[in-house]
This record gives sequence, structure tokens and C-alpha cells, in this order.
Amino acid sequence: MEKIAVLGAGSWGTALALVLAENGHDVRLWTHKKNQADEINETRQNSKYLAGITIPTTITAYYELDKAVQDVTSVLLVVPTKAIRDVCRQLSTVLDDPVTLAHGTKGIEPGTLKRVSEMIEEEMPRHLYKEVVILSGPSHAEEVSDRQPTTVTASSNDMKEAEYVQDLFINENFRVYTSLDMVGVELGGALKNIIALGAGISDGLGYGDNAKAALMTRGLAEIARLGTSMGANPLTFIGLSGVGDLIVTCTSVHSRNWRAGNLLGKGKQLDEVLKQMGMVVEGVRTTKAAYEFAEKQGIEMPITYGIYQILFKQAKPKDVVDQLMTRHRRHEMEDLSNILTNRYSN
Repeated sequence: MEKIAVLGAGSWGTALALVLAENGHDVRLWTHKKNQADEINETRQNSKYLAGITIPTTITAYYELDKAVQDVTSVLLVVPTKAIRDVCRQLSTVLDDPVTLAHGTKGIEPGTLKRVSEMIEEEMPRHLYKEVVILSGPSHAEEVSDRQPTTVTASSNDMKEAEYVQDLFINENFRVYTSLDMVGVELGGALKNIIALGAGISDGLGYGDNAKAALMTRGLAEIARLGTSMGANPLTFIGLSGVGDLIVTCTSVHSRNWRAGNLLGKGKQLDEVLKQMGMVVEGVRTTKAAYEFAEKQGIEMPITYGIYQILFKQAKPKDVVDQLMTRHRRHEMEDLSNILTNRYSN
């Protein structure tokens, strides 16, 4: 049995805490909201983020970070991208001994264009953690908490650390593979949220399966184009954290990004959508970051560009779709070959 702190009591953090508890670990679930911690401890419910799921007594909620991480061997960060740096700074002041440090957050930081692991490495003193491990893949919190079959990837520069996290989580319902391609695993999990926004927009406009299939396929090409330019293995994008995560996020009503896109497709404005959602929609920030990077590096990402125009320039979704459908002609195999050989053109 390990003593593990899960930082972030949203739907995904709570679901991962449930997996760890099911595997017999002593789990501390941290939230910065005292009322949320009290609700979990007193009622065994997390009603806002994972309604209807009973939280076992082997999970204890904390709102004081120093108490949550006392004597733990591992820390799992599952907070929004925008909170990563602040939480890491706080964490660095309360940890005494080095821990295995993993994260389950899918996003990129606008402005710096940093991946989550890079943000962690910049904020955490090196002597306080062994290696950063990423946990990512096609996974909805609602299904994980219901013990439905789920498969994800644990990735790190240190295979032993990836395998350690694999052992913490793996069970008959939650299968974990390992990978050394941190860049690909992290970017696949982050960038698919952009395409999921697009899938929701397509559905909100009333388009059918043909349009969504085209969007997902060409969206995957964009993900691979940007990812390989940053050093990822292109084969990662046909795995769980690439096409797997893309499929589940673009086709399910559980997906926040799909739901947000669906509302945009129906004519709502971004601020109105985010207010109605009431939860973080990581694809919005990721779209901004990916757009900035693609513009800076001269990488062609027409879908990302179009979604950026909808989100931040008040472009009409129908107009963006029309622009995408009337772009200059391309040869599909040549495009894919360029990705595999790390060549790009506009």
C-alpha cells in the first residue's frame, strides 16, 4: 500500500483517486475549497464534479496542502493548466522528501507554449521529485468512476518511474501502457481538445458523420504535424494518447470540449458558453497556444486557425467551415509523408 496525494478534486482527479483507492492505496484528495473537502469527508459525495458516485473511506479530502502531502510517496497533479505553476510553487514549500511526481492534466500554456511537464520542471526544485510522469489517454471520468474498461498511457523519461505509476493504477478495469515519448503523449492529450471543440461545432451546426470523420482525420494530421515539429514520435499519434483520445473526446457528450463546441455551433458566444459550462474547458487555452506556436514556426494548421477565429475573433462557424472546404487542393499521401519525414510546407 502506498500513500498518495491527488491534487485537484475535479471529476478527473476524483476518478483517478477512486482507481488508486480500489487498488488498496491510502489516498489524500486535495482541493483548495474547504466546503468541497467537507462534503467529501462527511457525505462521501463530490456532487458538483462527479454526482452519484460514492467515495470510499480510504480517500480522505483535504483543503490544507501541507496536510495532504504529509508522508506521501507519490503526488498526482490533476489541476487545470492555468493552476499548475501556482500549485507547484505551493507544493515545493511543503514537501520534505522526494516523491514520484505525476500529472493527468491535458493542456499547453499560452504565451510560453510550454507543456505541463515543462511547467512542473520549471517550478519544482529538482531534489523534491524523482521524475515527472504523464498519465494520459482516452478516458472519461464518468466511465472510470463507474469501473468501465479504460486504457491509458504512463510516460516518462525514466521507464522505471513510468512503470511505477503503471503499477499504482493498473487493474482489471484500468489498463496502463508505458511510453518514453513524453512530448508525443502530452501533446496528443492536449491538442485533441482543439479538434473536439471543432467536432462539437460541427454537430452544433447540424452536420453529420461525414463532416466529423473528415474533421477528426485531418485534425489528427494537424496534431501530428505540430507534435513532430516539437520532437514527438509520429507513431505516438496513432496510439492511445493520439487517435484514441481524439476519438473519445470528439464523439462523446461526456467531453467538456465537445459540449462547449456544440454550444458555439448553435450560435452562442464564448463567454456565454464558458459561464454555462461552469468547468474548465482546456481546449480554449490550448487553441490559443497552438495557434501562436503554428504562426511562429510557420506550421500549417487550418482547423486550429479556424477554431481560433471562432473563439477569439468572433468568426461565424459556418463561414469557417466554408473556408476549410474551399482550401487549395492537396495530396493526402504527400501530406502524411511530410509528417513522417518531419517536412512541412504551407
